[in-house]
Amino acid sequence: MIIEPGLLTVIQYVGIGVGLINIALLLGLFYIYWNSYNKIKSEFTLGLIFFALVLLAQNVFETTFLILLSASGIYNHELIEHSLELSAINITQFIALSILFKITW
Repeated sequence: MIIEPGLLTVIQYVGIGVGLINIALLLGLFYIYWNSYNKIKSEFTLGLIFFALVLLAQNVFETTFLILLSASGIYNHELIEHSLELSAINITQFIALSILFKITW
């Protein structure tokens, strides 16, 4: 699959943008879960807090990696594959986190 550098940049920026939205959603979920935990002290809610924190860390690392890839300006086959994969993961997570946020709110 051949992708032009301009299209790759668009894909990377979409992945970065969606990654930042995911980070915002996870911070919102963390805030909701933290407030719930302070009220009811449930182990389940504590598990949700850890879940949100682990996904938050993963999204921060992944989005940072996409930013660094985009800033490097290097276009080779491996970087293209990673950019596409990470962008697809970000989009999939966005859908899942949006659903989770909707039912949690």
